[in-house]
Amino acid sequence: MSQDNMIKLECVDCKRINYHSRKNKKVLKDRLELKKFCAFCKNHTLHKETK
Repeated sequence: MSQDNMIKLECVDCKRINYHSRKNKKVLKDRLELKKFCAFCKNHTLHKETK
């Protein structure tokens, strides 16, 4: 898998990058938003895609 398909997911509350994932940028044009567990907040929070 190429590196240009990789994205970083950042916690909305503490602004830390907790997850890396892949996405098809040809199909999904807008930024990805997922509810994931943040180990620093110790809670399920919204994680948004960063550059």
